[in-house]
Amino acid sequence: MKNASSRLRFHYRAARVAAALLVMVLPVAACSEAPRALADYLTAICVTPFRSSSPEESLFLAENANAMSKMMVDMGIRPTGRVDGDFAALMIAHHQGAIEMALLELRYGRDEQLRRLAQEIIVTQQQEIAVMRLALGDVPQAPRPSAFAEASDVQNRQAGRDQAGSAP
Repeated sequence: MKNASSRLRFHYRAARVAAALLVMVLPVAACSEAPRALADYLTAICVTPFRSSSPEESLFLAENANAMSKMMVDMGIRPTGRVDGDFAALMIAHHQGAIEMALLELRYGRDEQLRRLAQEIIVTQQQEIAVMRLALGDVPQAPRPSAFAEASDVQNRQAGRDQAGSAP
């Protein structure tokens, strides 16, 4: 009985070690594979919805695909050997992508709660980009005036359309 119990514990430990090794090895193996083409990625997430969408939604989806493809390209950094710098470079590109997508929500979205969230995303993501650049010793760039100006322009146009729609 004791011998069977020892064997069971041994197999259990061996299975845990094997699982731990798989957890460590699989990401390395995935990263060493030939990268999938960005076009394949975009096709998978974007093309199908275009077929059944309205003209306005098609514009949103096309611009969103453009913002996402730019973000994915910008996130394709070459590792520098500095984890902090690589992390910041990836996150800055990711945050900039979020800003571009939030601007699209302001341009095309109608839900006021989501539009407010998009405004908050623009502000907070720009602040976090500045913090990351500062942490890396870069001179933080002022938030892009174009992002604020565009958000304001979009809101003004939306307000004009809403007023025109409610006019007698």
